[in-house]
Amino acid sequence: MDPLADLLDGVRARSAAFCRAILEPPWALRIADEARLALATTLRGHAWIVPDAGEPMLLAAGDVAIVKGPNHYTVGDDPATPPDIVVLPGNRLTTLDGTDVTDQLRLGPRTSGRSAEGSAVVASGTYQVSGEVSDRLLNALPEIVLVPRSSTPSPVMDLLAHEVDNEGPGQGVVLDRLLDLALIATLRAWFARPEARAPGWYAAQSDPLIGPALRLIHDDPAHPWTVASMAEKVGASRAAFARRFAVLVGEPPLTYLTGWRIALAADLLRSSDTTIDAVARRVGYANAFALSVAFKRVRGVSPSGHRAGVPLVSS
Repeated sequence: MDPLADLLDGVRARSAAFCRAILEPPWALRIADEARLALATTLRGHAWIVPDAGEPMLLAAGDVAIVKGPNHYTVGDDPATPPDIVVLPGNRLTTLDGTDVTDQLRLGPRTSGRSAEGSAVVASGTYQVSGEVSDRLLNALPEIVLVPRSSTPSPVMDLLAHEVDNEGPGQGVVLDRLLDLALIATLRAWFARPEARAPGWYAAQSDPLIGPALRLIHDDPAHPWTVASMAEKVGASRAAFARRFAVLVGEPPLTYLTGWRIALAADLLRSSDTTIDAVARRVGYANAFALSVAFKRVRGVSPSGHRAGVPLVSS
């Protein structure tokens, strides 16, 4: 796999919380669903995304936004419109005083609103993302990513809109996969924009020397890689390879390799009861002691401490 594919592997829609809201001004929704990542698009009209800290951003018809959570924020027809509906986990809707109005506002499968004739239609999907590997992707994104319609994967978004209108067999799986495609395509479009300041690991994937080296690391992180062996694999001198890797990725090859191994180990420690020694061998360390030394150096906590939930010093 390439780095983006590996990072996205933990950011997949499973039982996607996908919904469509039909709205008429003045309207505003308080988003408090605790999702780590949300993708939204306006199918008709426009919407303002208003973070609690930061500038409001206009989502015009066809634009796509990716919003990082779990911080709460507001979406409305105007930045000044106060919200009157709160969106909670599971697409549950309440008034500001906590009265559940989910059933009252349901217009159809995965569709809510006060009238089917609203001038604004907003479609969104949310991801409950977890894990150190996925965090490497989230950390590369601003709080709100906004990609205009001219750069967005409109066929995918059109398919999403069509599918949510037509409840049929297997719809949940179809929505999951479409949501994944929309997220991947939107991320690609975002990273291609100059203002995105794409992280080194992303930009370097297209380099004829460093791209293959990154794939070597991600395909087989447990291999006993050295700078010399990576350079040989991609057909470069050791010095030239090390220099180019550091310039394009932003860190030396073995530092990147260590960071990737530790991220993988961190997720394995939290998501399974695999022994620390077995985790060590899976990610490229000879034994539990070797992993512990590297883990503590990078994260400031031991593997057993991380498994027990001790906060990391750094990420």
